[in-house]
Amino acid sequence: MPAPGGGSGPGAKPLLPQIRCAADCRRLSHEECRQLAGEIRDFLVERVSRTGGHLGPNLGVVELTLALHRVYDSPRDQIVFDTGHQAYVHKILTGRADQFPTLRQSGGLSGYPSRRESPHDLVENSHASTGLSYALGLAQARRRRADPGRVVVVVGDGSLTGGMAYEALNNIGALRPDLTIVLNDNGRSYAPTVGGLAEHFARLRLDPRYEAAKSGIGDFLSSIPAVGEPAHEMARRLKTGMKQLVSPHVFFEDLGIKYSGPIDGHDQRSIESALSLANRLPGPVVVHVVTEKGHGFSFAEADEVDKFHGVSSFDISTGKLSSANSVSYTDVFEDVLLELAEEDPRLVAITAAMASSTGLLKFAARFPERFYDVGIAEQHAVTFAAGLAMGGMHPVVCIYSTFLQRAFDQVMCDVGLHNLPVTFVLDRSGVTGPDGSSHHGMFDLSYLRLVPNMVVSTPRDGAELGRLVATGVRHQGPFAVRYPRGPVAERVADVRPLPHLDWEPVREGGGDVLICAAGKMVAVAENAAELLSDSGFGASVVNARFIKPTDPRLAAWARAHRALVTVEDNSVRGGLGASVLEFLAEHSISVPLRQVALPDRFLGHGAQAELLAEYGLTAEGVAEAALAALEPALEKGSDTARAVG
Repeated sequence: MPAPGGGSGPGAKPLLPQIRCAADCRRLSHEECRQLAGEIRDFLVERVSRTGGHLGPNLGVVELTLALHRVYDSPRDQIVFDTGHQAYVHKILTGRADQFPTLRQSGGLSGYPSRRESPHDLVENSHASTGLSYALGLAQARRRRADPGRVVVVVGDGSLTGGMAYEALNNIGALRPDLTIVLNDNGRSYAPTVGGLAEHFARLRLDPRYEAAKSGIGDFLSSIPAVGEPAHEMARRLKTGMKQLVSPHVFFEDLGIKYSGPIDGHDQRSIESALSLANRLPGPVVVHVVTEKGHGFSFAEADEVDKFHGVSSFDISTGKLSSANSVSYTDVFEDVLLELAEEDPRLVAITAAMASSTGLLKFAARFPERFYDVGIAEQHAVTFAAGLAMGGMHPVVCIYSTFLQRAFDQVMCDVGLHNLPVTFVLDRSGVTGPDGSSHHGMFDLSYLRLVPNMVVSTPRDGAELGRLVATGVRHQGPFAVRYPRGPVAERVADVRPLPHLDWEPVREGGGDVLICAAGKMVAVAENAAELLSDSGFGASVVNARFIKPTDPRLAAWARAHRALVTVEDNSVRGGLGASVLEFLAEHSISVPLRQVALPDRFLGHGAQAELLAEYGLTAEGVAEAALAALEPALEKGSDTARAVG
């Protein structure tokens, strides 16, 4: 395996099998900890190569997590991981190593902290920049109850590019709880971290003057005589000036938050010393730790596009991903946007720290002056897009479905209220699979449909994705295209805009049942129609590619059928099914209807196909729903429902 080693040497007894709880690692010597760190890295690479998962972030925090569990007594001390994908080592040290073969599989180990798994896991939401707020709340509750122990929060891996983190820092500075903030500074999130603060941290990591200034400033100040002002005042002024000169991010201390660092994040002894010192100080303390993402695995260390941030299964010896040869919806979008940008100089692209994951790398390389990565700051991304649209540009905002939820107010009031031409492209919609509850994009049809002036669309396949994006960038108002994670048949870049915002009849099957399906569920609906036909029932299928607006032809179609079924990989509340029910009520059409959709609850993690099948989003499930919808009409007509073969 192309890793620098560090695991068990010849004759050395393996340590990892002996770690059953966090207390076990506290009994180890520093030399044994170095051995254990190597074993953990080997373990992570071997296990994640089979299951997939977040490899790079966890390889970077091995020594840091060991130090945390040697200094703090979890769960008496409460440890919060701001970006939960960096908690694999935490899981290993808290007794879950033997569950890693089930990582991110249905019923198995979650890829994020999980309150159901362990009392050591506090926060399940993996959305970045929230950890400081959670930690402040925990620290304040602990203060009010006079509970012993400490709260520690690990931030970084891009989370300090999000505005919510600064709101929390401001409040932490005002309330000044006993709180340790570990800044895991790896210079990256999903990609190289952007922004002024990130650039300063990068400079600081390479500048020895800061530590030299800190260590020598006390002696320097005490040697200056007081001339014209009290000695202590002169010392204060000079110290402040020196800190501002050498360390602009002294804003931590200006907020009332003590600062320590930067510290080598792979020197466990130094981290432990800094954390122990922080625990002896009252109030909030930042411990700035510099780590290397992917540390210990050469392919991850050399990764420039962060394909090893979150990976599918891969070959350890070559670093080749198992899914590297498949063509995805994201690949199609990448080609479509590039072609549209060649034609329209007003088109600009915005992402929130996910250029590679949302298919913008080609765009960024071809049009660097028209590409904006704002960091993990979705609210800012949307309002920034609104400003660009006001200025005559046509922004395309590319964000995962689950992450756009964070900017709902901005979508509503900054884009929708002003009826601005902003196109939202939502990757990873519907059931995403192994990343679980906080990553399923199963609410976008519901919350986007609420926004006045918004067009909401979803393609049935890769070719239609291109057409919908082309339609969106020519539309003079808010327009959303949501598409799933997964492969497409071919890499087709069809950029002909649709002439109308209408639905597409794809199968005429008689007057028994009309199946209205959205997105990738159109293919499922067509297969269900075949099953129904084989059993003697006529089923028509419509591609409901626009969830909003509803095609007015639905009134005539509904009256021509004895029952309706809607099919969508969205929550049953507020999506396609809800829009059809509202339309039928508005037009006083009474016809039996069944909704096939995801339930009104948060879903767990597991394979995409397994989760869809669990909730009836298969051809067989849709056919059964159609028979249930037909049953009243069949009984009224003295007919008998037949089973679907």
